[in-house]
Amino acid sequence: QVQIVESGGGLVQAGGSRRLSCLAEGLTFSSYLMGWFRQAPGKEREFVAAIRWTGDTGDYADSTKGRFTISRDNAKNTVDLQMNSLKPEDTAVYYCAAMRGLFGEPSAAAYYDYWGRGTQVTVSS
Repeated sequence: QVQIVESGGGLVQAGGSRRLSCLAEGLTFSSYLMGWFRQAPGKEREFVAAIRWTGDTGDYADSTKGRFTISRDNAKNTVDLQMNSLKPEDTAVYYCAAMRGLFGEPSAAAYYDYWGRGTQVTVSS
């Protein structure tokens, strides 16, 4: 059974940093593209970042590029999201997701096969 569990959420001041971690179990982790999405109250879920199995490059939303860094450790089945220069508009529930295969669009939630339950990040001004 596949389980995806996020951790690391919490309250942080604007301008601060936070590191989220995601542990994926029950799947062949290195075969999956891993992504982070977020959803703020009253808004649709949006793409944050994604990383392919090679781990050498990441895809980022325009709103997170240059501030967030995604990384993965295939030996530990983990994917992390380092968030710097946080803004109040980054406040959301952050979700980790896994996509099987090579041809899906990393920024499109519909292509992902497995999701975690999310972790809340609140950025105070």
